[in-house]
Amino acid sequence: MGNGALSGAVIAVAGAGGPAGRAALLRLAEAGATVVGADNDPERLAEAVDAARYGAGGATVTGEPVDLLDLDSTRDWALRVEKEFGRIDGVVHLVGGWRGSETFIKTSLDDWDFLELLLIKTVQHTSLAFFEGLQRSERGRYVLISASGASKPTAGNAAYAAAKAAAEAWTLALADAFRKAGGAGGPTSAAAILVVKALVHEAMRADRPNAKFAGFTDVKDLAEAIAGVWEKPATEVNGQRLWLTETP
Repeated sequence: MGNGALSGAVIAVAGAGGPAGRAALLRLAEAGATVVGADNDPERLAEAVDAARYGAGGATVTGEPVDLLDLDSTRDWALRVEKEFGRIDGVVHLVGGWRGSETFIKTSLDDWDFLELLLIKTVQHTSLAFFEGLQRSERGRYVLISASGASKPTAGNAAYAAAKAAAEAWTLALADAFRKAGGAGGPTSAAAILVVKALVHEAMRADRPNAKFAGFTDVKDLAEAIAGVWEKPATEVNGQRLWLTETP
């Protein structure tokens, strides 16, 4: 699988053990990339890595449990990846989580505490840990997966939407750092946001065969869009929200 569009690229996937992570590992490996996954569930991660290796015909796909809530651990991971493979060309942030409430007034601030860790801290830590490595690459990309609710919050999703909006703001600040580092010639690395309404995968469809999942993005289509971020120049995608669902 070394002659695909991403041949020679080294891409880290945070949150690689979930359905979206599994799809991303496979698609990036099929495109020729060396893919390095991280997840907080070792068993789930091992299954995802094995599936991607098999599905991509023996491509280089590795994984290790990493505590992305700890900045030093995340920095150590970034250093290990670059030391082992000689470069880092991308980080895909797929760490997710959701909590909501029936009404605004019933919102639990415990939900905010939970989501702030999963949806914001992990973005902060991965972006800080990998920034210099991505800047050294001629095709570095940081890809955040966000939700349309960040742009149009609903009453029961206050904590989730606010956390997603904060993660987007942080990623846009990262994009500005890439822009400034690029100088007059423009950025060589980019930070982009892929926006979905929600995600759907085969197991969800099997559990709810009559559900329409209107506006949802299949994890395979998301993986295709993730790989596509590398097909466009950094100047085109840096600091952009790339919508995979209707704009609110």
